[in-house]
Amino acid sequence: MTHDELRAFVAPADCLRGKNILVTGAGDGIGKVAALTYAKYGATVLLLGKTVSKLEEVYDAIEAAGGAEPALLPLNLESASDTEMVQLAHLIEKEVGHLDGVLHNAGILGVLTPLEMYDPALFEKVMRVNFTATFLLTQALLPLLRAAPTASIVFTGSGVGSRPRAFWGAYALSKYALEGMCDIFTQETHTTTQLRFNVINPGATRTQMRASAYPSEDPKTLLAPDDLMAAYVALMADRSRDVKGQVIDLQPKA
Repeated sequence: MTHDELRAFVAPADCLRGKNILVTGAGDGIGKVAALTYAKYGATVLLLGKTVSKLEEVYDAIEAAGGAEPALLPLNLESASDTEMVQLAHLIEKEVGHLDGVLHNAGILGVLTPLEMYDPALFEKVMRVNFTATFLLTQALLPLLRAAPTASIVFTGSGVGSRPRAFWGAYALSKYALEGMCDIFTQETHTTTQLRFNVINPGATRTQMRASAYPSEDPKTLLAPDDLMAAYVALMADRSRDVKGQVIDLQPKA
């Protein structure tokens, strides 16, 4: 599939039926909408996040819509150790056996400031949540992903990661590192497994993080998370099994 085909994907009603898909940051924004959308197309969704009440709201919404019963996986990515990641993987294996997809959506913004002024503790926190925890979780889940016929791992990138921008500091660097990690995983697995790793850059989207970065911006001028879901579904569907190592930009072309 080309990037245009991913963005314009018309999903068959049950295209994710029988798939187990983990979504991090599933309580808010794009992660919440993606979780609801995956359930709509038949997936069993594993909801990972740090705020249980928000995950429960998504859980209830999926059940109310008639979706497969989801799973709640409360986890704080800032503080979770590699041992906790492995324990989580064992729990998932016990409950569902394998994973067909992971959407790494959780992330934090940090602050917009020159690198020379960036608080080291905050820098470490942003890198931990956005990059290091994503690596550790991916590593822990790889056996479950290899157990699926064809599994998809999607990282959430950013325009300021693909083209690092002044003052975006740790956030830009974390997203830049995610693109590199996707590339390395792709090189290391594409000839020996059916795994596929890709990055989605949602771009300017109507989320709380965007509002924090651009407080004076009119949110009505931005795409909503629902407007982006065609590509999110496409990358989890079998149709995209040959799409590997790509960075897919979802913003309208100028």
